Amino acid sequence: MSSGGHGGSHASGPLPEELTVPGWRVALIIASFTFSLPGFLNGAQTGLALGLHRAVLVALLGGLILCAGACLTAIISVRTRLTTYLLVQRSFGIRGAALVNIVIAIIHFCWFGVNVSFFGDAMVAAAHQGYGIPGDFGLFVIAGSVLITLSTIYGFKTLDRLAMVAVPLVGLILVAVCITATGAHPVDLAPVQDPPAPMTFGIALSALVGANMLTVAAMPDLSRFIRSERGAIGGMLLSFPLAAPLLMLISALIALATGQTDIMQLVVAMGFGAPALLMLLLSVWTINALNLYSAGLSMAATFPAVRPWIFIVAGGAVGCTFALLGIIDSFVPFLIALGLVIPPIAAIYVIDGFVRFGRAAGTEPPAPPPIRWPAIGVWLGSLAVTLPAARMGVTLTSVPALDATILAAGSYALLLRLQRNR
Repeated sequence: MSSGGHGGSHASGPLPEELTVPGWRVALIIASFTFSLPGFLNGAQTGLALGLHRAVLVALLGGLILCAGACLTAIISVRTRLTTYLLVQRSFGIRGAALVNIVIAIIHFCWFGVNVSFFGDAMVAAAHQGYGIPGDFGLFVIAGSVLITLSTIYGFKTLDRLAMVAVPLVGLILVAVCITATGAHPVDLAPVQDPPAPMTFGIALSALVGANMLTVAAMPDLSRFIRSERGAIGGMLLSFPLAAPLLMLISALIALATGQTDIMQLVVAMGFGAPALLMLLLSVWTINALNLYSAGLSMAATFPAVRPWIFIVAGGAVGCTFALLGIIDSFVPFLIALGLVIPPIAAIYVIDGFVRFGRAAGTEPPAPPPIRWPAIGVWLGSLAVTLPAARMGVTLTSVPALDATILAAGSYALLLRLQRNR
C-alpha cells in the first residue's frame, strides 16, 4: 500500500537508519495483502480460461516477474530511504510528479470501484440468505461507498489496524471454501468451454502482473524501512513468489470445482454463514479505505491548497460511479491497462536510482526541477505505443506488461546515455 509514504514520519526526506526493520516483516505485509478478493476473482477467471496447470504456471512466472521488479524498487528505496513520491518527484520533476500522482489517484479510485462491487455482492448474498435486508446491487454500492468514505475520513486509524487482521483471514476463508468445494464436486483440471473471461497465456500473465504492479511501484513506501539490500531481496523472495501461486491454486481449484467466480455467493451457498460473509465484508471495507486514504494523500501532496477529505469524498463518488458502470465486468482489461501504465513509472525511477544518482543512502535528495521532459516523454511515449498495440493484439513478448517495461526501460536508458555523451 502506498499510504505510508505520504502519511508516515519522514515523508519529506530520508528515513533514519535506526527505524529500519528486517525484510521478512515487510514480506508478511505484502503477502497478506496479496490475498484479496480481486486477486481471487482474477485467479478464478484465469483458472476457468486456462485450466489449473497453466493457471498455476502463470502465477509462478508472474510471481517471479513481480519479485524481480519489487527487488529493484526495494533496493533503490533501501539505498535512498525515500518514499515513492520523492523518488517519482526527482525523476519526473515537481509538475511531472503531479501528473503521475493524478494518474495513480485515478487508479486507486478504479480499485475502489472494483472493491465496492464486492461490497454490493456481499450485501446481495446476505439478502438472499434471508437476513431481510432491502435493496439491490446498485443501492448497496451507493450505501457502501458513502459508509466507506465517511469511515475513511473519521476513523482511518482503526480501519488500518483492522486490515491487518481482516485481510489474512480472507486467506483462511478461501482455503476453507477450497476444501469444501473440492470435497463436494469433482474437479476437472482442464479449461472450460466458454469461460467468463477468455484469455491467452500472455494476457493472463499480463493481468496478474498488472493487478500487483501498483504495489511494486509503490514498494519504497514500505521497503525503505528494510535494514539492508540483502534483506530487501530476501523479503521480496518471501512475498510474491509464494503468495501469487498459492492464491492462484486456491482460486483456480474453487472455480474449476464449482464453475463460479463470485466468492460471496459461494460462501453463502456452502453454508459458511454470516461470520464468514462479515469477514469478507470487513476486508473489502478496510482495503477500500486504504485506497481512498492513499489517493487522498497523493492528491493532497499534488494540490496542497485543497484539504485531503475533499479528495476522499470525490474519490468515493468516482469509485462508486465506476462500480455502477460495471467496472467489475471489465476486470481483466482494467488489469492489462494497469500493466501498461504503471511499470514505466517504476522503470524510470529505478534507472535513475542506478544511473543518475547512484548510492545516495541517507542523503537529502537534490531539489527536483519543475518538470523533467525525458521521463515524461518516455512514459507518455510508451503508453502511446503499448496501449494501441495491446488493443490490436500486437506484442513483443506476448505479455503486454513486459512489453511496456522493456520499451520504457530501454528508451529511458538510451536517452540518458545520449544526454551523457552530448
